[in-house]
Amino acid sequence: MKAGLKILGLLLVMIGGDVLFSSFMAGMRPPPVYTGAGSSSAHKFPYRQAGLTDKQAAAHLLSRFTYGAKPGQIEEVARMGLENWFAQQLQANLSDPSLDSMLAPYDALKYSNQQIVDVFPNRGRVIRMAVKDSVVNKDSVREDRVAFRDVIKAYMDKKGYRPEQELYRQFVNQKILRAAYSENQLQEVMTDFWFNHFNVSITKNDCAQFIPDYERDVIRPNALGKFGELLLKTAQSPAMLYYLDNFSSSAPPPEGKMGGGKNRAGINENYAREVMELHTLGVDGGYTQQDVTQAARVLTGWGVYPMGEAGKGIVEKFSEEQLAQKGFVHNGDFFFNINRHDKGDKVVLGHAFPAGGGYQEGVDLLDMLAHHPSTAKFICRKLAVRFVSDNPPPALIDKMAKTFAAKNGDIREVLITMVSSPDFWSASAVREKTKTPTELCIGAIRSLDATVDQPYQLYNWITRMGEKKYYYQAPTGFPDKGAYWINTGSLLNRMNFGLAIAGGRIPGVHFNLVALNDGHEPESAQAALATYGRIILPERDLDGTIKRLTPMLNDPGLAKKIDDASNRAVRSEDALAMNDGRLRTRTEMTAAADMGQPMLAQVVGIIIGSPEYQRR
Repeated sequence: MKAGLKILGLLLVMIGGDVLFSSFMAGMRPPPVYTGAGSSSAHKFPYRQAGLTDKQAAAHLLSRFTYGAKPGQIEEVARMGLENWFAQQLQANLSDPSLDSMLAPYDALKYSNQQIVDVFPNRGRVIRMAVKDSVVNKDSVREDRVAFRDVIKAYMDKKGYRPEQELYRQFVNQKILRAAYSENQLQEVMTDFWFNHFNVSITKNDCAQFIPDYERDVIRPNALGKFGELLLKTAQSPAMLYYLDNFSSSAPPPEGKMGGGKNRAGINENYAREVMELHTLGVDGGYTQQDVTQAARVLTGWGVYPMGEAGKGIVEKFSEEQLAQKGFVHNGDFFFNINRHDKGDKVVLGHAFPAGGGYQEGVDLLDMLAHHPSTAKFICRKLAVRFVSDNPPPALIDKMAKTFAAKNGDIREVLITMVSSPDFWSASAVREKTKTPTELCIGAIRSLDATVDQPYQLYNWITRMGEKKYYYQAPTGFPDKGAYWINTGSLLNRMNFGLAIAGGRIPGVHFNLVALNDGHEPESAQAALATYGRIILPERDLDGTIKRLTPMLNDPGLAKKIDDASNRAVRSEDALAMNDGRLRTRTEMTAAADMGQPMLAQVVGIIIGSPEYQRR
């Protein structure tokens, strides 16, 4: 711990301040933007007016719409034209054979929700089935937990069931690999944005199994489409229906009649509230509690088509045609149960929903919310915060909102409006955003042109730095402000990550630092700092950064501090860690660091952990 604190102290000295947080943020302020030579021809993207060269503008574009520029990519984008690259990314149809090959071993990624339920039953369901099959007694878990666990495992093996954790591990691995290697980077960035906006969490058991399909078939294919279509699909996904409890929302039984137990629990307002507050209108969008209650009544009966061996009920009694004639709606995993629907009159935001509208009431409600002026403002502000700055100009938000309204919520058109605005390219926007742990980690992989064969190791680091993807419990999703990500603990973890990855201390991550510099190894640490600073932080003014980092290189005890920090990172993992289905010893985990170039690893680790690298 002392070694890490000393490194943190060096960071603070490097930044030149006395107070931790304010000092770090001072070091994060963007440097002056320098004007480069160029033609005077008109550009759709007005970066020249902001004083940016083609390469500087390409670096900024890549910093916002990819997980980080790969070596040579800035020059490539500058050559093809920034507008051309962006237009290509908006189509999200580039071939990805290398990524497809990496993902091929993960069979569960192709499973439907029904297959996942059948193959990866949650623990509660497994126990219920084992009790039903007389394999265990429901009270036996209290008698001998170890024996009970072994019996349950044997039962699962016999039935061909696989543990849920294997499903989640495959899902996490694909997230890391897609972010690091997909050619359709904008689609991956937008998938992350919309998943966070329409957040669901693995921490809620009811919805956890359905999250892989939610991202694969709901979020990613619609990440660059029409907002209204994305809203409807999220509303009908089992992941969202279970996460915000709308699957159980039902009209109360008629007066004088008994309810139907847990299946007729009454109206649940959770989804109705969040769809207004978080998904569409925003907290200041002009709705009232009465609107929430009325919207919840509109959405009664919206639930999940029965999966598994139980709960079929009415769907087994009638054919699909008969169900449709009676007012039921079956669409994939979504099921509208007319018997649970509130059939009375409703009014939401002044809009009347006459009695008897059935399923269409909910569709009309979501369409109304998707096209509401408050929604245009709310969504466009979130997009501007994500891609421009933590405090985007109101005029830019207004411009984007007008496009949102005029183009029927077309996300591509809104992004084009944003990137075509001078505000996107201004000095107050360039390198103003703070990288999330995911952006830092994946950005380092891309900067180093690394190969990854154990992606879960990177996920562990991302989690340690404060961003446990898919496990954020609140429906708000992770905050998108720099202040959320930067604190004392995160500073130390970010520096330790830089040292660990550069030193080869993260198993399953491979790269060649000398190859990054065309096979040449700098003669000194000072020369390496300048050389690799340009490689890892391209198109930036590095004079100040080099000046601040140099004292760290001159510290005679730095090598030991770095080694201590890196070894501590390794020790924080299990001595024998399960990595994608196989065990690796600690010797194997650290061998890569001993085979590389200690001086280069030291320099690169400091660069990745520096304040300048935390900016995008």
